[in-house]
Amino acid sequence: MNILVTGGAGYIGSHTVRTLVGKKHHVVVLDNLSKGHEAAVRGVQLVRGDIAERLLLKSLFRKHDIEAVMHFAANSLVGESVLQPAGYYYNNLVKGLSLLDSMVKSGVRYLVFSSTAAVYGEPRENPIPEEHPAVPTNPYGATKLALEGAMRWYSEAYDLRYVALRYFNAAGADPAGDIGEDHAPETHLIPLVLQVAMGRLPCLEVFGADYPTPDGTCIRDYIHVDDLADAHVLAMEALASGAPSAVYNLGNGSGYSVLAVIRAAEEETGKRIPVQYGARRPGDPAMLVAGSKKIKAELGWQPRFTDLRAIIETAWRWHRNHPQGFKKKSENISQ
Repeated sequence: MNILVTGGAGYIGSHTVRTLVGKKHHVVVLDNLSKGHEAAVRGVQLVRGDIAERLLLKSLFRKHDIEAVMHFAANSLVGESVLQPAGYYYNNLVKGLSLLDSMVKSGVRYLVFSSTAAVYGEPRENPIPEEHPAVPTNPYGATKLALEGAMRWYSEAYDLRYVALRYFNAAGADPAGDIGEDHAPETHLIPLVLQVAMGRLPCLEVFGADYPTPDGTCIRDYIHVDDLADAHVLAMEALASGAPSAVYNLGNGSGYSVLAVIRAAEEETGKRIPVQYGARRPGDPAMLVAGSKKIKAELGWQPRFTDLRAIIETAWRWHRNHPQGFKKKSENISQ
C-alpha cells in the first residue's frame, strides 16, 4: 500500500515506518521536525511540512497515490497540556480535523490514529477495557478523545474508516540499536532511569511513594515500541481488507511499579540508580494496566516483548550507543 505517515520522524512513528518498509509498503513521511528527528527516518522520503498545510497534503496524496494515513503528529506531554491547553487543542484537534478534511477531499479512505490511554482518566478497574468510561483529566487526553469522536462521525458521513490505538506506556527501541527514544525534555521513566545509569543525571526523582500499591509507587503497563508498530500495520491491513472502524487498547496487560522498573534497569545495566522521592504529581493514577484482549482476538496481535527486562535491554542498547540521542553517535558507555 501507499501510506503517508504524519509525525513519522518521531519515536513511535519512526519505528512504525521501519516496520512498514520491512513489509514492502511504500511510505512517505510528513513531519515538521518540531519534535521529530531527520536521522530517525531511513530509506523513505521525508517531507518537511505540517498537517495543516492542505495544499501540501493534496499534492502528496495525488503524487504518491496515497491509500492510507498513519497519524502520529501531535503534542503529547500531559503536564504541558494543562499549562498550555490552547496549543494542544490547536495542534491535536484543529490540525487533526484539517487532516481529516484533506483525506475526505482526496478520497483517502483509511486512517490509523495514534491515541492514548489518557482518554480514560482515573481508572475504575484494571486492566482497563475499551468499554471503560472515557473521562480524561487533562487536555492531552481530551484532545485525543475529541479527534476520536470526530473520526467516528466522519466515518459515518464520508466512508472514512479508521482504527484508533490507545497506547499505554511506550518503551524500548529497535533491537538494532540505531533508532530509539530522544525527547527534549525527556519525561518518560525508562529513558530517565537510563540517563541516571549513564551518569547524565545525578538521580531519578520519583513522584510519590504513598500510593495504594505494594511498594507505594505508581504501576504502569509498558509496551515495546516495535509491538506498537506491529499493531499499526495489522490495523491498516485490516482496514484495507474490509474491516470496520474500531478502537483498541495496546499494552502487555501487566503492570510494573516505578521501583520495579528501577530494579530491572539496575540488573540490566549493572549500575546503581540513586532515587530522590518527591510529591505526587496531580492527576497521576495509582495504576494503569491495559486490557488488550480485543485486538488480540480481532486482529491476531501478540506482543513479542512481554518481559520488562527485555524491553529495557533494547532501550539501554540505544541510549549507551547514542547518549546524546540523534545528535551524535558516541563511544559505548563502559559496562
